[in-house]
Amino acid sequence: MTSAGTTERLLRLLSLLQSRRDWPGTVLADRLEISDRTVRRDVDRLRELGYSIHTTMGPEGGYRLEAGSELPPLLFDDDQVIALAIALQSATAAGAGIEEGALRALTTVRQVMPSRLRHRLDAVRFAAIGNNPPTVSTDVLLALSGAVRACEVLRFDYGSHDGDDGARRRVEAHHLVTAQGRWYLVGWDLDRDDWRIFRADRIAPRTPTGPRFTPRPLPAASVREFVSARFKGADGVDGWPCRGMVVIALPASAVAPFAGDGVVEDLGPNRCSLEIGSWSWGALAASFGRFEAELEVVGPPQLAAAFGELSARFAKAGG
Repeated sequence: MTSAGTTERLLRLLSLLQSRRDWPGTVLADRLEISDRTVRRDVDRLRELGYSIHTTMGPEGGYRLEAGSELPPLLFDDDQVIALAIALQSATAAGAGIEEGALRALTTVRQVMPSRLRHRLDAVRFAAIGNNPPTVSTDVLLALSGAVRACEVLRFDYGSHDGDDGARRRVEAHHLVTAQGRWYLVGWDLDRDDWRIFRADRIAPRTPTGPRFTPRPLPAASVREFVSARFKGADGVDGWPCRGMVVIALPASAVAPFAGDGVVEDLGPNRCSLEIGSWSWGALAASFGRFEAELEVVGPPQLAAAFGELSARFAKAGG
């Protein structure tokens, strides 16, 4: 029978093995304040519980925790348990077709939690509010991520926004990302000779995949910057292609909460400047108009011209 002291020591040993790849036996003994012989016995006990622990060779010898053929008991610290539970709650709104599995996993984790952690978890309750994006099947996500990891050309049918069958595509699969509640594939379109971003819910992968490829460098510092730039209508640099500044007849305190990523400068009572960006000059002018106050265009000239075009368009719409 394993004593309480031995059980605590085994948990500490397992926690150390999980924290880094290789552990010299003498270092483990020093950290646990036990002998090398006791370390060997404790490692054998963990192996009996189902943990695959490999003995490494070398001057000192050591141990490495490997993936096993079965799922043994898992060990998490308090912060990891809370993080896991919150991640599972978030997964119910991930649009990845794993909602039921995430709920069952969350229930399982909660049942084995100590009461102190259960109380902390129960205090964290939130709802994911959004536009309920289309769900992507796990089979599609696995196919996309597999092609990304293997650096293989992916062949797929890409549906149009109205649900009709779209064109067949051949794409070097570079990244699978989630943004704004949707899943996207970032890849090099071989037929269009350019980078493209594809909505995963419109992708129907075809088998087999194509040949392997050498990854191309993204025209941005990171995939996050690349996707963010494309969503803004820019190419490469993460910034709005159209930026302008106006003076608004409102106090800065009334404008700042609605400025988004814009820059607000206080110019005195009931007067401030606002610089923001958008994907087109017309959209930028319309964005300024939402404040329903007197405006003075600082620049550039394209913004002033866009206000003129919108003025004529709105006057016509008003009869």
